[in-house]
Amino acid sequence: MTEFPSSRLLDKMPGNYFADLDRRIEQVSQSGIDLIHLEKGSPDQLTPDPVIREMDRALRLPENQGYPPYGGKRNLKEAIATFYAGAYGVALDPETEITVFAGATVAIAALPQALLNPGDLMLTTDPGYPMYFICPSLAGAGVYGIPVRAEDDFLPDYRKIPEAFLSRAKLLMLNYPNNPTGAIATKAFFADTVAFSKEHQIPVVHDFAYAAFGFDGQRPLSFLQTPGAKEQGIEIYTFSKTWNMAGWRLGFAAGNASLIRSLGKFHDLAHSDVFGAVQDAGAAALLGPQTSVREMRALYEKRRNVLVESLREIGWDVASPEGSFFCWFKVPEGYTSETFTKALIEEAHVAMAPGIGFGRGGNFYVRAGLLEPEDRLREAAERIRDSGILTPVRE
Repeated sequence: MTEFPSSRLLDKMPGNYFADLDRRIEQVSQSGIDLIHLEKGSPDQLTPDPVIREMDRALRLPENQGYPPYGGKRNLKEAIATFYAGAYGVALDPETEITVFAGATVAIAALPQALLNPGDLMLTTDPGYPMYFICPSLAGAGVYGIPVRAEDDFLPDYRKIPEAFLSRAKLLMLNYPNNPTGAIATKAFFADTVAFSKEHQIPVVHDFAYAAFGFDGQRPLSFLQTPGAKEQGIEIYTFSKTWNMAGWRLGFAAGNASLIRSLGKFHDLAHSDVFGAVQDAGAAALLGPQTSVREMRALYEKRRNVLVESLREIGWDVASPEGSFFCWFKVPEGYTSETFTKALIEEAHVAMAPGIGFGRGGNFYVRAGLLEPEDRLREAAERIRDSGILTPVRE
C-alpha cells in the first residue's frame, strides 16, 4: 500500500492522550479481566421518552426530508430562547444571538478557526478539557492554561496571567461546572470575568456542557446571567448531557451577535447543517417536562455520595465535587496520575483517567466518572482497598 503524507498542520497536532489509555484498557479487558470503567465520560442512561417520540414523529415530516435552514430551524432557536428566558432569565434574539451546531464539539473546534489568527493565544484553565489545548492549533494559534488550584476552588485568577501571554490573548475559554474538576462558578467569578473581558477586549466562551448538574442544592450559573456578559461573550450548550442525547450531534451557541455571526458562517461552510428531525427532538427536550433532568441530577448526586464515602471509608481522603458527573481525586502520596492509573488498572482492575491528560496541573490527580451503578462504585472502592495500592511500596 502506498503511504501518503499528512499535512504539516496535522503532523504538528498532538495525538489523543487517552488513545493509549484506551488501548491499555482494551488489552486488559480482552484478557478476560472484569474492569470497572470510571474513566468514561459518556452518559449511561437513556434518552427521555418524550424526545424519542418527537424524533419518531419528526422523521416523517416532509420538511425534514431535505436540507434544513443554515444556522438552525426557527422552531429550535425559538425553543432555545424560551428555555434560556425561563431557566436563567436571559433574553435572546433567536435570529441574531443563537446558532445551532452539529454537536458542541464542533463548536469548540470551530471557535479558534473563526476567531483567532496565527500567533494569537487562547486562554483557558489548566487543568481543563483536552480539546481546549488542541483546537487552537487548527488556526495556527497557541494556548495558555491559567493554573487553577483546589484552594481557589479551581477558579482562575486573571491577575496572575503573565503579560507576555496576556498581550497575545484573543479568546478566553471557560467550562463550569468543570470537566475534570467538578468545580462550579460563582457570581463573583463571572462578574470578574466580564470585567476582565472588557478591560482587555478578549471575548469569552463558556462551555456549559454540565449545566444541569449541580449538587447539594446548588444550581449552576449561566455565564449569560451575569450583567454585561452577553455583550462580552457566548455560551455553548450541548444536549448530550442534560437529556442523554450523546451521539445525536446537537448543540448551540448563544450570546454576542458578532461572535454568533462568525461561528454561524464557519459552520455553514465547514459542516453545513443539522438534520431537521434531530432539531425538532431538541426543541421537545427544551420545552418538554424536565422530570428526567431532575432525576438525572439526583442520580449523579447519589452516585457521587456513594463513591466519595466508599473511598473515604477505605482511607483515601478524596474531595467531593460540586457539579458535573466527574470526581477529581488527588492521588495518594508517592504516585503521579500515570503511575496511579496504571496501578488502578493492573492491580485493582478499576479504570480512571490520569489527570495529566487534562494539563500539567492534573499531574497528581485522577478523574472518575459517575457513570456506573452504585454497586459497581462500591465494588471499585473494595477492589482498591484489597489491592493495597493506597500504600505504595517505596524502594
